[in-house]
Amino acid sequence: MARDVYVVGSVNADLVVRLSSLPRPGETVTGGTFERHGGGKGANQAVAAARAGAAVRMVAAVGDDDLGAEAIAQLEAEGIDVSAVQRRADAPTGVALIAVDEAGENQIAVASGANAVLSAAAVERALAGAAPGGVVLLGLEIPDAPVLAGARAARAAGLWVVLNPAPARELPDALLALSPLLTPNRDEACALSGEREPEAAARALAERTGAPAVVTIGAGGALLADGGSVARLPAPEVDAVDTTGAGDAFNGALASALAGGAELEAAVRSAIAVAAESTRRHGARG
Repeated sequence: MARDVYVVGSVNADLVVRLSSLPRPGETVTGGTFERHGGGKGANQAVAAARAGAAVRMVAAVGDDDLGAEAIAQLEAEGIDVSAVQRRADAPTGVALIAVDEAGENQIAVASGANAVLSAAAVERALAGAAPGGVVLLGLEIPDAPVLAGARAARAAGLWVVLNPAPARELPDALLALSPLLTPNRDEACALSGEREPEAAARALAERTGAPAVVTIGAGGALLADGGSVARLPAPEVDAVDTTGAGDAFNGALASALAGGAELEAAVRSAIAVAAESTRRHGARG
């Protein structure tokens, strides 16, 4: 059965500072420790999908610089096909500045770099000849044009379209009309739907797309809106040390399960377990 996952999204270098507490606006918190990891929501999701057993192709752009070369090498080491990752001389590799406190909460600021110049044409080329039954996993750390191109190509080829709308922004009507499976977190779902409660947001998003919607709710698990009903699927209790990348782990595992033929609810439950486990390790990729 198909296990092909195409991830159309971002690749970043994560620069992480671990602190006793997160800084407030205008505040400096000293005494932290520094780490550098591979990052970008798209790349993190690709790694999660590959570790879950999928054959993954990354569709992205990095700079023609040392950080870009390092990012590609890290993806290759995970067994990911990087032939569709562009090396761009006109933009640097994206960078994320991440602060993490002792409770595992985080703040993230991103300089998009080459992620902002990924073209729709490059996405179309990368998905040409894709076999039916796989999954195209899309994220919003790249512009609308390549996201829409990926969704259209996926629909034309008979693939699942999974859209992680993060960071949240207004979604084009043309994209919603392709009925993607949306996978926002609680805050993103409320921002996208205009609803204040996650259950109402999940239902509203499913109504807008005419497809199921999954809203992740952190330690509470996830909400699955499908056919007018909303089911709450719990998460296992874990001692979290770092929530950075938990959503990416969820999306990558979800895509892998769907590509492997799992029913949607079973795929969501599996992804919740993977995301919970990811919070027990430091870094977006563990």
